[in-house]
Amino acid sequence: MSEFNEFDQQGSVPNRDTGSIISHAFEMYKGVFGYGIVAMIIYLVGGSVIQMLTGFDSASIVEDMKSSGGDYNYWSAPGLPLYMGASSLFGILLSPLYVGLIYMVNKYNTKSPIEFSDLFIGYRQNFVNILIYSLLSGIISSIALALCVLPIIFVYPFLLLGYPILLFENASATDALGKSFNIAKENYGIFLLTGFLGFLISIAGVILCGIGVILTAPFIMIVMYSTYCAFLGKPRQIMYSK
Repeated sequence: MSEFNEFDQQGSVPNRDTGSIISHAFEMYKGVFGYGIVAMIIYLVGGSVIQMLTGFDSASIVEDMKSSGGDYNYWSAPGLPLYMGASSLFGILLSPLYVGLIYMVNKYNTKSPIEFSDLFIGYRQNFVNILIYSLLSGIISSIALALCVLPIIFVYPFLLLGYPILLFENASATDALGKSFNIAKENYGIFLLTGFLGFLISIAGVILCGIGVILTAPFIMIVMYSTYCAFLGKPRQIMYSK
């Protein structure tokens, strides 16, 4: 079974306001953005493989939608149900990488040496609960998106602390969800604005330059870490030992 040794080191903590949290996240992202790119490349390559295996061709569907004059049934696209199921499962299995990136940014914050293997710590530490939490948060987000999209903006702040809690407190999926909800509920305005700005920055790569999403998408994970530091304090660095 995995064991962890913890020790205190220096590190920065943002104030409990959106500007300070986002600024802190930017400073932290500078130290780990290369690993964030690696995580995104893994995600994109996996998504491409799933498209090939399921026969789902997003590029041709976009062309069909353009030529249909607005009368296109997206749900009848070949391979869509299989693709959605496979990509959802792949997204859940990839969620430990998000935790790994949060682990790395905490090492950067505490001036600890970062190793490439740190990116995969979520597959060794609290793995099952990370997957369960990813499934639960995915279901909650999907329901919110189904309600005319807009509700996801107001629901997402409640999920902002889940992954850091799973990592630093070794919590169960339900405990992480409950604690994140309770803290966000008490500070909802800050969490709402922080989550919204973090999300906008994360998708900026799509808006500005398509492929640039590889650079910006991981930023929301760093926002989660900075928010955790602001409201729960800087976590002591966790050193993994086999």
